[in-house]
Amino acid sequence: MKGLDIIKLATVSMAMMMVYTCQGSNLHPLIVVPGNGGNQLEARLTVEYKAPSLLCSKQPPPKKDKEGWFTLWLDISVLLSQYTQCFAEQMTLYYDADLDDYRNAPGVETRVSRFGSTESMLYLDPDFKPFTPYMAALVQSLEKIGYVDGKTLFGAPYDFRYGLAAEGHPSDVGSKFLKDLKTLIESSSASNGGKPVILVTHSLGGLFVLQLLNRSQPSWRQNYIKHFIALSTPWGGAVEEMLAFASGTTLGVPLVDPLLVRDEERSSESNLWLMPNPKPFGPKKPLVITPKATYTAYDILQFLDELGIPNAKQRYETRVLPLVDQLEPPGVPVTCVIGTGVETKETLFYGKDGFDKQPEIVYGDGDGTVNMVSLLAVESEWKETKNQTLKFIRVPGVTHTDILTESAALDEIIGLIDSINSQLVVDFLANLWLYLGEIFRWKNKKQRSYVCWTIFTVFGKINYVCILNNKTEYRRNKENERIKHVLNIFEFVQVGKIKPEPILKLIFEIQISKN
Repeated sequence: MKGLDIIKLATVSMAMMMVYTCQGSNLHPLIVVPGNGGNQLEARLTVEYKAPSLLCSKQPPPKKDKEGWFTLWLDISVLLSQYTQCFAEQMTLYYDADLDDYRNAPGVETRVSRFGSTESMLYLDPDFKPFTPYMAALVQSLEKIGYVDGKTLFGAPYDFRYGLAAEGHPSDVGSKFLKDLKTLIESSSASNGGKPVILVTHSLGGLFVLQLLNRSQPSWRQNYIKHFIALSTPWGGAVEEMLAFASGTTLGVPLVDPLLVRDEERSSESNLWLMPNPKPFGPKKPLVITPKATYTAYDILQFLDELGIPNAKQRYETRVLPLVDQLEPPGVPVTCVIGTGVETKETLFYGKDGFDKQPEIVYGDGDGTVNMVSLLAVESEWKETKNQTLKFIRVPGVTHTDILTESAALDEIIGLIDSINSQLVVDFLANLWLYLGEIFRWKNKKQRSYVCWTIFTVFGKINYVCILNNKTEYRRNKENERIKHVLNIFEFVQVGKIKPEPILKLIFEIQISKN
């Protein structure tokens, strides 16, 4: 073998090592943003806290750390006991009309721990894992394709009781979360070689992310966001929230009296944000029917007025309506993954007993929590928008939360993330391919095929194979009269795993052109 051939062979070997080592960095950093109630929330009681009842004052103390913090959400043992009302009081928010903002109950401090990690959203109550799984299955699926918590995978938990407000109105807690999320996006990108971030959100988390993107400069979005994957996002709210305000809901926990948690649910800033949006629901569809009136999404103000909740009508009119009036496209690629074909509350019928009794319900299409018109609200809003990529993936029979656990949904989500990450490989190998072509001055298809299959045998772990088009263009370099290979058309398609073969065996089979 001539000296020049040895040099070329060494170059190929180095290129193969580049491909091999590239496998560990072929992932865009990914941040998971949970939905309403989708992460643990901790609390600490100060001397200002006054138990709302004698029963609550005798409540056994929860497990606390050395600084007095304990798990407020979710503690199943509290929800299933006589202390549900005590829990609800500690979770309740209060609207301060003078400050035009929300705050915790007096004497209750709250915090979200482990921001940046997915740990607090895997199971809502780690002591009851079989009954409270949330993001565990999704995170495990991400780990199987190479993601590592704290390195390429990050979590953005938040105090989901708080929301955001229209321009000109403060929302300190929600706004701070957007600031923290933006910082996390920038730092996770920086720690991964400047790669833009994939955002995966569930439910309410999608609304927060949309607000962050719309409040950021287009240049920032283009630099830092690769793709926005929205799972079960209630773009236009849900009838479920009208039930929460009217009669309370059980938070998905059996044996809980919904009336015991109704006041807490009414106090939530984010719940008011999730009321049915007039635009997607329209002015004609009846959502709540009582002996006195029929309420559509255009009648939310009158509905809140009948419920008699202090300041609710004013808060909705000034803080929420302008916020949800327009669903502005974010200017980054968006894929919505939604469940379909699940019975979802569509119209609530109340009788003479009023709102203290659960209503009769007429069901329609949706994911069991969010109505279909809400899940699809951005489809009509954004479809004509220039430079806005939008795709919907429908998973029949999958509910609002099962989209995080059902294999059919997880396959779609992971497949989508795989395809997004594959572009990193395509970009890298395209450059490598042209580089090798310059070195070897390939003259025939056989030589190109050997190198192609060598590269992709090494890269078999990520399930890609190279397909060369028969059309290959050659051009002559006028300076040195050497033939240089220019690949005109090539593509990469996802296929089954390629069985790895010894690298050196294939490298030695490469026919190196002579000068």
